Amino acid sequence: MTLAVTSLFYPCVDAQTLADVVVTASRAQQRSFDAPAAIQSIDRDTIQNAGPQVNLSESLNRVPGLTILNRQNYAQDLQLSIRGFGARSTFGIRGIRLLVDGIPATTPDGQGQGSSISLTSTERIEVLRGPLAQMYGNSAGGVIQAFTRDAPEQAEVGAQYYLGSFGMQRSDWQYAGRAGDYGLVVDYSTFDTQGYRDNSKTERKQFNGKLSFNASEKTHVNVVFNQFDMPLAQDPLGLTAAQLAANPAQAGNNAVSRRTRKTVLQNQLGSSLVHTIDTERAVTARLYYGTRDNLQYQTLGATGAWVGLNRHYYGAGLQYNAQSKLGGIPVRWVAGYEFDRSQEKRQGGVAALGEKASTTRNEDNRAENNDVFIQASALVSDKVSMVAGLRHSTVRLSSADNYLSDGNGSGSVSYQAASPVLGLTYHASDDLNLYANYGKGFEGPTLAEVAYSGGGTPAFNTAINASSSQHYELGIKWAPSSRLRLDFTLFQINSDDEIVVARSSGGNTSFKNAPGTRRTGWELTGSTQLAANWQATLAATQIDATFSQAFTSGTSGIASGNRIPGIPKHFIFSELLWSSQSLDGAKRLPKPGSQVGIEFTQAGRLYANDTNTASADGYATLNLKASHAWAVGAGSLTVYGRIDNLTDARYVGSVIVNQALSQFYEPAPGRTWTLGLRLILPL
Repeated sequence: MTLAVTSLFYPCVDAQTLADVVVTASRAQQRSFDAPAAIQSIDRDTIQNAGPQVNLSESLNRVPGLTILNRQNYAQDLQLSIRGFGARSTFGIRGIRLLVDGIPATTPDGQGQGSSISLTSTERIEVLRGPLAQMYGNSAGGVIQAFTRDAPEQAEVGAQYYLGSFGMQRSDWQYAGRAGDYGLVVDYSTFDTQGYRDNSKTERKQFNGKLSFNASEKTHVNVVFNQFDMPLAQDPLGLTAAQLAANPAQAGNNAVSRRTRKTVLQNQLGSSLVHTIDTERAVTARLYYGTRDNLQYQTLGATGAWVGLNRHYYGAGLQYNAQSKLGGIPVRWVAGYEFDRSQEKRQGGVAALGEKASTTRNEDNRAENNDVFIQASALVSDKVSMVAGLRHSTVRLSSADNYLSDGNGSGSVSYQAASPVLGLTYHASDDLNLYANYGKGFEGPTLAEVAYSGGGTPAFNTAINASSSQHYELGIKWAPSSRLRLDFTLFQINSDDEIVVARSSGGNTSFKNAPGTRRTGWELTGSTQLAANWQATLAATQIDATFSQAFTSGTSGIASGNRIPGIPKHFIFSELLWSSQSLDGAKRLPKPGSQVGIEFTQAGRLYANDTNTASADGYATLNLKASHAWAVGAGSLTVYGRIDNLTDARYVGSVIVNQALSQFYEPAPGRTWTLGLRLILPL
């Protein structure tokens, strides 16, 4: 939930660097510099200038602590992790909460899809890491929240078109404007690619619409509808080390002959309401409903297999924000309740040559959560502020097996946890904040993770426990001038019963608990304006993620100290940008003139299995981008050009953790190019 409430807290004098606003850390509007947490906000200009706005990886790779590995496989989505949470995922996003305009894009069991975010109409994306993320409940290794742009006072139409390597085409059409108290943003985009690898053709269509209006003088309403339609996403699967060395562009075993692929259709309608009681109190409510149809063809078995689901999901939330004084101390607090439910019919069976041959699985699955939370922030002295919160979560998973010929695979399980957070911030000066946070979190398994027992048999696996974690964080934020800001964070996370991949084969994956893990590391982000026309950005992460206790997975012994797979030990993104026009001031419509930028990305070694016997080498890449904008009346026309992997480096972009047939590797392409046009015309 989001709410704009004026901060009572320490006023910072240098607005140019500190003016970026976030809501995710405290559920109330405040400057990111004041937020007592590791949080970054990526604005609309950055999203638009980072690429064709297809993948979150284009713009979010500049957020430290967040690792996005592009599988080059739209059937399985990006591999996204925050401080190592989510790295185990073989498809979709786990361990991280996704929200779009305050509406959950993560189901109650903790699984989500990055493609739910329509980047072409997104105003900004906030990424929260660390202890305060635990206030978002189950699977809160971190929070990614996207906000659709508001309608401008001056109506406008926009069009974008991109083309690039491997037959990539991207189009977008958008209208944004106001009529009295009503604001409307309507966005429709398409994406097609033949894909870098064999059997990786993809077609996608996406619609996102936002209607905003004032129901009364004190009540503001947003209604958001979005549709994601992916009629085809071929799945090239992973490669063995030998296949990778021979031809990284080939598809994995049997992918072509069994026509491995996925189709998805998702619709969601949601509404949020903010009612301002007075200058210090407000109530926010949300309500949403959605459907998702998913059909996937896999290589499992002698001739292949298919899995399909028909899901409907819905939820509601209520939040109360207030500002007051307690014993003369300013306090900002929020309390709320959230309920979410997902129900689905999951079926599956044997496939022959990529078509359904029989049905051998028929289940009704359900996941739901009931959560209450309270969080308060107080300025306890001129120099010290405090944040404290508590969330109680109840998550229930169940499955009713309607196909009993192979036994009854029904089951149910529930998890409960109380997640406290506590933090202190020392406001040393107008340009220096230091903070320390602690939080306790938990993460239950998803329905997909309890769907298979050992050996890949469809049977509800009640043996998996929810994991619990202790999060510690120290941070510093320094902004000595309007042209320089640095954020640095140290963290340690100790987890018990972490959910890990036990076995992955043919598209089916079973999971188990590891007794203990530890993550320690640091994050650094900085931006500086070297001169009026030059700007530099840096985001760096170092993480030591290991199993802290030995355990057995299948027939393999996993030693204490082994690295958790799927997590590069370090990740660096840096950018140097030159503009023919001054980079001072707020960014809005592209100014006439040119921009040229160079990006450098480096990642460490990526282990592929718990035994650490398989891994992919680290890599370094250079990307070059350029744009030029012309004034077209009161509008603008901008041409973009981009070359990724300028040196044509050969590397593995991501891995499939613990793949049973050693098909771990998902290679990245060599040098690629993108060209684009964007036209904006006021009406």
